[in-house]
Amino acid sequence: MITAAALLGVIALLLAWPVPLALARAGWPARSPGVALVLWQAIALSGGLSMIGSLLLYGLVPFGANLGAGVSALSGDLRAGTLPVGTSVSHVLALGAAILLGTHLLLNLLATFVRAERQRRRHHTLIALLSDPLHGQPGMRVIDHPAPVAYCLPGAGHSATVLSNGLLRLLDAEQVRAVIAHEQAHLVQQHHLVLLAFKSWHSALPWFPIANRAENAVALLVEMLADDHARRVVDDHTLARAIALTGFALAGFAAPSLGEADATARAAASASLTEKGPVAAPEHAAQQVMPRVARLVNPAVPLRYSATAGALTVSVVLLAGPAFILFAA
Repeated sequence: MITAAALLGVIALLLAWPVPLALARAGWPARSPGVALVLWQAIALSGGLSMIGSLLLYGLVPFGANLGAGVSALSGDLRAGTLPVGTSVSHVLALGAAILLGTHLLLNLLATFVRAERQRRRHHTLIALLSDPLHGQPGMRVIDHPAPVAYCLPGAGHSATVLSNGLLRLLDAEQVRAVIAHEQAHLVQQHHLVLLAFKSWHSALPWFPIANRAENAVALLVEMLADDHARRVVDDHTLARAIALTGFALAGFAAPSLGEADATARAAASASLTEKGPVAAPEHAAQQVMPRVARLVNPAVPLRYSATAGALTVSVVLLAGPAFILFAA
């Protein structure tokens, strides 16, 4: 069991820094954001399981030859108030750390979802009071605000897409269609659940640098996925201009003219996605404009089938491997 604990520890270390750092710096996720999103989730889940599993198995070494026997012996020894010969302080600390870390992550995840649900309910109430329906568009609400704002508001049976008057004044009809399609994609694909999970991970381990990088990377990837859905409704050029116009206005700049928006799009394309890759994205949504516009103006070929299959296979191995090691130990 000590070998399994050491192996899980090595996996946890690899998934805590070098592997996610390499993914964050890679250029291919912008070509296939859905595949990259699956891989990020596999890394997060596998890393957490490996970290907790390593501590748990090491702590159970004096109690039995495998996980089941160790847990059973630990339960009996706790009831009897005794510990087996060979139990050291390090074993006790490892067991305590595994229990505390697992409990902390689960409780923080639960608290994050409960808090988000309460905020959504309050937001739905406020939107119902302070907005008007968009004519001919069920589920659309318009708020009277000068900033060009568009966002989706998930909810059980009463989801809404909220637009501002500022947005409707800034964009033309086709660009508004693009924005609506983008926001509806977030609702249909349930992106808020993925974002909440990574937000919970970051808030549970704020000192863990890769948690912040992962949250930012996933936030950009879901925006790209929603962009890909909107591309089925409008052409890439229209969507890119809508993103550029709205993004710069939200960032506090004066809204550029259509010509300036086109120039911005071309500059973003020529700058590509920087050497650090598309998922080295800043936290603010307006700062995600450049990588999103770049992939629309200068679209790259999606990953080949073999590469996609390889990435998905790696994701499955990442999820199944640590679980197999843990329960087969």
